[in-house]
Amino acid sequence: MQLIDYVIVLLYLAGTLIIGIIAEKKASQGLESYFLGNRNLPWWMLGVSGMAANTDLAGTMVISALIYAVGPKGLFIEIRGGVVLIMAFLMAFMGKWNRRAQVMTMAEWMQFRFGPGKQGNFARIISAVATLLFSIGAMSYFSVAGGKFLGQFLGMDDRLASVILILLTLIYTVASGFYGGVITDLFQGFLIFVAVIYVSAVAFFTVNLPDSFTVAIPGAAEPKTWNLSDWSSIFPSLTLDLPGDYAIFNLFGGVIFFYLVKTIIEGCSGSGGYMLQRYLAAKSDRDAGLLSLFWIILLSFRWPLVTAFAVLGIHYGLTEGTITDPERILATVITQYIPVGMKGLLIASFLAAAMSTFNAVINASAAYWVKDIYQAFLKPNAGERELVFQGRLASVFVVAIGLVLSFNIENVNDIWGWLTTGLGVGLAVPLLLRWYWWRFNGYGFAVGTLAGMVAAIASQAIILPFFRHSQYQELILFLVPSLFALAGCIIATLLTPPTDSLVMENFYNVTRPFGFWGEVRHSVKPNLQAKIKAENQRDIIAAFLTVPWQLVLFMMGIVLIIKQWESLKILALVFLLLSIGLYFTWYRHLSKEITVTKDRDLG
Repeated sequence: MQLIDYVIVLLYLAGTLIIGIIAEKKASQGLESYFLGNRNLPWWMLGVSGMAANTDLAGTMVISALIYAVGPKGLFIEIRGGVVLIMAFLMAFMGKWNRRAQVMTMAEWMQFRFGPGKQGNFARIISAVATLLFSIGAMSYFSVAGGKFLGQFLGMDDRLASVILILLTLIYTVASGFYGGVITDLFQGFLIFVAVIYVSAVAFFTVNLPDSFTVAIPGAAEPKTWNLSDWSSIFPSLTLDLPGDYAIFNLFGGVIFFYLVKTIIEGCSGSGGYMLQRYLAAKSDRDAGLLSLFWIILLSFRWPLVTAFAVLGIHYGLTEGTITDPERILATVITQYIPVGMKGLLIASFLAAAMSTFNAVINASAAYWVKDIYQAFLKPNAGERELVFQGRLASVFVVAIGLVLSFNIENVNDIWGWLTTGLGVGLAVPLLLRWYWWRFNGYGFAVGTLAGMVAAIASQAIILPFFRHSQYQELILFLVPSLFALAGCIIATLLTPPTDSLVMENFYNVTRPFGFWGEVRHSVKPNLQAKIKAENQRDIIAAFLTVPWQLVLFMMGIVLIIKQWESLKILALVFLLLSIGLYFTWYRHLSKEITVTKDRDLG
């Protein structure tokens, strides 16, 4: 990096901190302002903020490495998390279901679903603890990737670089809260978009892939040789022949099947953390739908970006020698292909991607401490200023613990796989049952969540060491936590009393979910039953369209950069047909959805 590059990066960091300081006054107005922006932000701002938060530096490094190693098939591997396919379910119906509760956190939602008594409180505190655990794990994951990236450019130790990056993020996050975070995300989102356009253009006009080339695989003794037709195929095969760390993907058909099952479970269970926070901040059902649509469209630009890095990494291997660590492709490409000045802007844009994700995770996780532990159980009469202070204090602790844990992580892909497949599925099973089964109660949720967490940790610490580099590794991470969580949910539910009928009726009337609601559904007036049934039918049809619609949209960005024109034509036609279907089954009905007031008075 030259002086001008350092100046650009410093200007970006200074601008971010200034925005945080300016937003501090608005964030300090109260708890709802600090964590939800007073539910007064427009849908497009929430959509941009969601995109910026999802476009994390760590994920970009992992996905670039996968596309580099296996081509467009990397998209199917990233159904595990990087595709963010749960957005398709949030767009179809889950976003509005979450928003209708009018709560501040998912843990607070537990009392809306299970009541204010023992089972509601039990579910609430376990949900808060589980979310905080997941957030700390996510902070560790993001820290490692951010340090790898920044350390290479600043010539310092990776861990020191991650500490500097996160401390800078912590300063403006603690000061500005959710509102300042969203405003900062607009600025950071613009920088990310600049990176997408520039790097994609460089790759498109620089690289014409040869018929045969070699790529490095993490943990493999020798590089792998591909022919272009196999590497660039958009149709997943049943098996792969990958060495090293990626051998876990060799049963490709089975792996993708389980990733799809996992995503369906997570999508139908609703999101948590910073993604949920943006839906709870939405003004209306319509806004929840529109922010989802905009969020997905903006996220689609990530895929030409990661593909551009991948093909430039391959080009570098052809001219200079194979990159030994695929997770350093971003840094290598920026060093070798990006000119002075633009290099500083690109580094600033990737710091923006990292910092927007840090900000979102920190602010969302702090809400669970304040709202669901401190205010709910420790000090119910605390004033707004005290609660905002607790939010800032919790932010510091989440960051500190996450940083300490990150010092024991070497491989970014390892922790990503555990978070998304192991712990993610273990927590998702009880979150799924809460929407669709009337008999499911707070005790079942709490026990199932605990069982899933313990099984996920045990799988990583005890079971997986016996299956190092095994193709069954991902399958074990999926099955063990999910089966333990399911068993815990069912056993605890059937051994304890059901949720109070009035609580369930209120939940059903407000949320209007489909599923197994038995007598609860019949307690609703016939004319309202008919409206709910019609809405449910549209939502289910929309979900069958949004999932392939999102996958096709993202795949189009990949094949554009690798210049596979026949594949692009097929994908464009499928995308057009799916878009027409979504217009008639989903978009036309957005303005007709119900409005939920703070009193939960349904129109």
